[in-house]
Amino acid sequence: MLSVRGFARLLLVALLALAIQRVVFASFSIADVKVQFVLALVVAAGAAGGADKGAVAGFVLGLLVDLSGNTPVGLVALAYGLGGMTAGYIQTLAPDAQWYLQALFAGLGAAVGEAAIPAIDVVAGNSGWMTSELFVEVPVVAVAAMLFAPALMWPGRWMMSVKRKKWKAIPE
Repeated sequence: MLSVRGFARLLLVALLALAIQRVVFASFSIADVKVQFVLALVVAAGAAGGADKGAVAGFVLGLLVDLSGNTPVGLVALAYGLGGMTAGYIQTLAPDAQWYLQALFAGLGAAVGEAAIPAIDVVAGNSGWMTSELFVEVPVVAVAAMLFAPALMWPGRWMMSVKRKKWKAIPE
């Protein structure tokens, strides 16, 4: 559970990430795909903190994306929460993963989060989700999140109040 101080951290980093997304990455595209910086932060937090922290980060940051854009409220929040939870859940398979494995987990979580947006959109009754653009969007967003993940692990840990594991000596 997040405390008031932890929620303030989350909100501070979320607003900064959303500003970076809207100012920097709104005009920057790879193969006509906008890089999802906020999703990269969510999955980095999930890969660093676990499934529950990733789901909370994804829901809060996704809700801010929903409120600042023209999507139905809750659509991106649900997808980003699923992406953060996926990255955190995969991280439990390797409890003390190295940075490159955490980056891989973040990439997989970003792929799930990006693919979930059109799937959830179908459930909401808006549009069909299996388009040819999806086969380009998902890999581009996943690779971008994988590349951003090592740099976003520290802000993700800080915003979700995740402590690093400490090694303890086994008493003889």
